[in-house]
Amino acid sequence: SRLQIPIIFGIDAIHGNANAPDNTVYPTNINLACSFDKEMAYKIAQQTAKEMRAMNMHWTFNPNIEIARDARWGRVGETYGEDPYLATVLGVESVKGYQGDLNSNENVLACIKHFVGGSQPVNGTNGSPTDLSERTIREVFFPPFKAGVEAGAMSLMTAHNELNGIPCHSNEWLMQDVLRDEWGFEGFVVSDWMDIEHIYDLHATAVNLKEAFYQSIMAGMDMHMHGIHWNEMVVELVEEGRITESRINESARRILEMKFQLGLFEQPFADEDESMKIRLQDEHRQLALESARNGIVLLKNDGVLPLDVNNYNNVMVTGINADDMNILGDWSAVQAEENVITILEGLRQVAPETNFDFVDQGWDPRNMDPAKVTEAAAKAKRADLNIVVAGEYMMRFRWTERTDGEDTDRSDLNLVGLQNELIEKVFASGKPTILILVNGRPLGVEWAEKNLPAIIEAWAPGMYGGQAVAEILYGEVNPSAKLAITIPRSAGQIQMIYNHKPSQYFHPYAVNPSTPLWHFGHGLSYTTYEYSNLRLSANDIKNGDNIEASVTVTNTGNRSGVEIVQLYLRDKFSSVTRPVKELKDFVRLSLEPSESKVVTFTITPEKLAFYDKNMKWGVEPGEFIVMVGGSSADESLLKDTFEVK
Repeated sequence: SRLQIPIIFGIDAIHGNANAPDNTVYPTNINLACSFDKEMAYKIAQQTAKEMRAMNMHWTFNPNIEIARDARWGRVGETYGEDPYLATVLGVESVKGYQGDLNSNENVLACIKHFVGGSQPVNGTNGSPTDLSERTIREVFFPPFKAGVEAGAMSLMTAHNELNGIPCHSNEWLMQDVLRDEWGFEGFVVSDWMDIEHIYDLHATAVNLKEAFYQSIMAGMDMHMHGIHWNEMVVELVEEGRITESRINESARRILEMKFQLGLFEQPFADEDESMKIRLQDEHRQLALESARNGIVLLKNDGVLPLDVNNYNNVMVTGINADDMNILGDWSAVQAEENVITILEGLRQVAPETNFDFVDQGWDPRNMDPAKVTEAAAKAKRADLNIVVAGEYMMRFRWTERTDGEDTDRSDLNLVGLQNELIEKVFASGKPTILILVNGRPLGVEWAEKNLPAIIEAWAPGMYGGQAVAEILYGEVNPSAKLAITIPRSAGQIQMIYNHKPSQYFHPYAVNPSTPLWHFGHGLSYTTYEYSNLRLSANDIKNGDNIEASVTVTNTGNRSGVEIVQLYLRDKFSSVTRPVKELKDFVRLSLEPSESKVVTFTITPEKLAFYDKNMKWGVEPGEFIVMVGGSSADESLLKDTFEVK
């Protein structure tokens, strides 16, 4: 530029710098959320920052801390699931991992997004309207953003959608009143792709493009991500006196400060000769594998798993995701084949003496060949065991052919194409049949849940996801992940969330169940755990005091494992209706066979507070229910109560 101001390069580095070739591809955010591993969130972000800077990228459009409350929405896999507390914890650790102290060439700028409410769209589609009460906005959707600001996030992206009739990109209440005046945000606000233009050409709350730019800037926007008429029209608005130079200087100062902090004036370019010494280094590859192992959920197991190589010599493998790079997930470029282990490759690596007979169903669920389904059904009868790898298609280089991901929303939660027929025909062989799902959103595989002996939710487990899946199948890794999102039976159950209000199922559905297919927090292991001796440090406390809840967890099986111990709370009677339970803490607990450990949670006033009928934040006196267990399902939880005086 004329003044030698360096460019800040941003990229959607959502799970690693995966949107560019030759980078470490970690599992997607929903995998990370299912691991309930905040240390892993920090490490992945930190390593991603190093790989970004190695290829001259300075700014990631992550973490996506929206609260995913509609399984039809294509971006579920990009989030940390449906729970505000979990999303807050992982979002904060990601911000810290990306940014560090923002004073080194290994740090990048984090961007908390999308502000706000786009993850509960009225019809499940990306960018459609959102109508939410201020209570819901503040209690469900704001907490991760507020915590992100407090953690030091220095950029924020507004959401595609309108919120209660006001486009988020021209919403002064969001960008100024809440973000800056209430929370003290000191970074800059950036638009999403062409969404300032949509104030005019979609939402129609501006009469032309220039007016849209005016509305957005005056509401608090600092940077336009993309817009070919932005510069000249903003200059015109200043020359006309509608926008002051001081307002422009505010935004310019915020952006320049970040460029200075990132050291771009001193070092505007990366060292090309050093780039590949940093990207894909062994430490990063190992973390990609470890995080995949920790984020794959065992949904069902009637005893067929783990597999014994001596019992199943001939295994038929089929399905659209069995041997495809699609395990990388959305926001992934095509990577070199030697840097990706597909599920079929992982099986052959982990069990080299087993004969794996692969029946290729292609990659496209919408155009499956009935003859290949028939072939798989025939071969299934001759096999000792069958593995079907089904799900969605997410790779961005086939943008219009995807079934999952950004701008790829669904009106149902069924498996697309002939996938259900494939599963049913393979199962009809009479041989044990295992289903592995590769997808970003929850899928309502109700028939499979009723009939198959084992189901694994792999989500999009990244570059070494195939190895991790195979290690879990054959028992080399004991699964520990728990669902970070409720899995409905069908789209007809939406909204299906664990932290619903008491009256949500006062009248159950006719004909079909009102219960989910799998509860939030559910996930099986190859060992078993027993919870006992839930104890509170007091029967009653003064308002403003802490209380401790302790529980004994015992590994009652014959394998070492990691149990994710979950703490839920409920205000039993309150001035406004409250959720039946809310996650307020969790611990990843390693246990050897027969080993017991006591887990102690500190329940602070912040964990008990909510907005009362006058929208005042605080703790109301009365009885609180403490619930601790291995999932949000009532039957999994020990309960006790205490009173706040």
